[in-house]
Amino acid sequence: MAAGPVASEQQWHTVQRHVRAGIDEGATLVTGGPGKPDGAGCGWFARSTVFVDVTNDMTISRDEIFGLVVSLICYDTVDEAVDIANDSRYGLAAYVDGGDPAQVREVASRLRAGTVALNGAPLDPTAPFGGYKQSGHGRVWGVWGLEEYLETKAVIGAAG
Repeated sequence: MAAGPVASEQQWHTVQRHVRAGIDEGATLVTGGPGKPDGAGCGWFARSTVFVDVTNDMTISRDEIFGLVVSLICYDTVDEAVDIANDSRYGLAAYVDGGDPAQVREVASRLRAGTVALNGAPLDPTAPFGGYKQSGHGRVWGVWGLEEYLETKAVIGAAG
C-alpha cells in the first residue's frame, strides 16, 4: 500500500480525523484508511487513502486536508461538475481535462479558482498564482508577485 509522510504529529492527527470522518459519514473506503502503514517505523506516515461515494456535504469534501486523502465525487453533467467544484470555501486551483478545447476553456472560465490548469498543463512561474475565497488574496510569481512588494503612491492636483 502506498504511503507518505505528513509534516508533523499534529497534521498526522488531523489527517486521521478526516479519514475517520469519511468513514463515519458514509463514504466508501477504496484503499488506505486510518493508522500508520505497516512498516512505517518512526516518523509521521499516513496511508494513501481513496474514498468514493462522496457527496459535497461530507467533511472530506468540504475541508482542505493537506494529507494523502482523495475524495471522488461523481456527476452527470458538466454544469453539475462546475456547481460541485464552486461549492467550496476555497479556490486555490482547479484542473480541467477534456478533448474539446473550446469546452475545456469554457468550463475553466466558470470555475472560481485562482489558477485553472487545462489538460495537465504544468504550473507556470511567470503566471500569477493565488487563490479565491478563503484560499487567500494576492498573487505570487510573475509581475503580479513582484507588485506585492511595491508601494504605490498617487500624487493628485496641480503643483503650482
